Amino acid sequence: MNIRDPQSALAVSAPVLAGTLHGIGVGPGDPELMTMRAVRLIRSAGVIAYFAKKGRRGHARTIVDPWLETACEELPLHYPMTTEVHFGDAAYRREVGAFYDAAAGAIAVRLQAGNDVALLCEGDPFFYGSFMHIFERLKESCRISVCPGVTGMSGCWAAAGAPITWGDDVLAILPGTLDEAILTQRLRGTDAAVIMKLGSNFPKVRRAIEAAGLMRRAVYVERGTMRDERILPLAETRPDEPAPYFSLVCIPGCGRRP
Repeated sequence: MNIRDPQSALAVSAPVLAGTLHGIGVGPGDPELMTMRAVRLIRSAGVIAYFAKKGRRGHARTIVDPWLETACEELPLHYPMTTEVHFGDAAYRREVGAFYDAAAGAIAVRLQAGNDVALLCEGDPFFYGSFMHIFERLKESCRISVCPGVTGMSGCWAAAGAPITWGDDVLAILPGTLDEAILTQRLRGTDAAVIMKLGSNFPKVRRAIEAAGLMRRAVYVERGTMRDERILPLAETRPDEPAPYFSLVCIPGCGRRP
């Protein structure tokens, strides 16, 4: 069962697990972009869970450092793989699916014991987030509260000083993993765009933007809102360079203005 706010919403059936799972959006990187509700929930939770690469602490966990004041159990959920295998590969789907099953099981153990679990999510929990896989596995068996967060894209266009939509502009949010021809077609059919998931797709994304005639308006943002952010016109980037995980391209609209 999923309810938006366990303190005020009407429950339609009794959950199996005693604790509440909080999916908490912690924003794009700057700890001051976390909401007051997110801070309150992580401080009151008995368990803090977060996704991370093997051997690393995880970006979401690092963001909340200034706000954790009480001792709690920490539950790192280490991805079995990240970018070394293509997401369309059967082995990827099988191994990552098993990982999410195990992660949901580990969280369920804590919920069954009566603990509330705060699962930290970069950006917003329901926007290209790993939390959604846990949500789908546990939504029928526990109370779930979702705390929205500042998305990476809104943090980046704010950092870049790039108003993204005007008047009747239509905004397209596109993953860089799309086929180049499809990406070009989508860009040609929209007024404003944000292109995410760059990484090794960056040269392809850059070509698609150029083919769509949008290079002049495109802005490249790397690690937006973080200490080492980098912002520059896309045209000034190298055509062959890969982009890090925390990067995207904003293409502001230029529609109706008073």
